[in-house]
Amino acid sequence: MGDKSTKQKILDTSLKLFASNGYKATTVREIAKAIGIEQSALYNHFKNKDEILETIINDLASLLIANIFQEINADPDAYKQGKSLLHSISNKFKLISFDNQNDSLFRLMMQEIFSNGKIRDIYNESLFQENVKKLSGLLFMMMQEDMIRSSDPLMLAHEFFAPLFFYQMEVSLLKVDKKSTSSIVSLFEKHVDFFWDSIKIEKKDTLF
Repeated sequence: MGDKSTKQKILDTSLKLFASNGYKATTVREIAKAIGIEQSALYNHFKNKDEILETIINDLASLLIANIFQEINADPDAYKQGKSLLHSISNKFKLISFDNQNDSLFRLMMQEIFSNGKIRDIYNESLFQENVKKLSGLLFMMMQEDMIRSSDPLMLAHEFFAPLFFYQMEVSLLKVDKKSTSSIVSLFEKHVDFFWDSIKIEKKDTLF
C-alpha cells in the first residue's frame, strides 16, 4: 500500500511540475525534493524521467474528454435529446477545464504535442477525431428525425467542438496567469444555445 501511495505521489507531483515548468526544465531531483523523498527512492519506482512521462501520457487516454460519449453510447436513443445532449457534452468540457488534474494534463499535452508523437496520436485520435465522428453520427440521426436542418454532419460536429477546445485553452491560459476565469464560465452554455438556434428546425403549426 505504501509503495503504491509513493508511486502515485511521484506521478501527481511530476505532472504538476511538468505542467508548470515544462518537462525538459524539470529534474528528477526537483520531483524528489517536492515529494520529500530521496532521489534514490524515486528510482525504486521509475527508472528515469522518461518513464514517468510515459506513465502520465498513458493517463491522457483516460481524460474525461476522451470518454465524454461513454454514457451516451449506452443509450441508442440519445440523439432524441437534441439540445439537451449537446448541453451535457458542453458541460463535460466545462468540468474538465476547471478540474486541476485535467488542466495539468491539458497543459502538459499542449507543451509536448509537437515533440512527442504519442501525445499527438492521443490528442488527434482519442480526444478529437473519435469525438467528432461520434457527434457527427448523432447529428446525422437528428437530421433523419427532422430535428435539425440537413447539412454535412461531420462539418457540424467540427463547428460544435472547435469553440469548446478554444474555451478550454482560454481557461488554462487565465489560470496560468492567476486571472479570473468567471467570464468564460457561461460561454459553454451560451455556445450550445447559439449553435442549436442555428441548426434547429422550427416547428410550425399546421392548419387543416
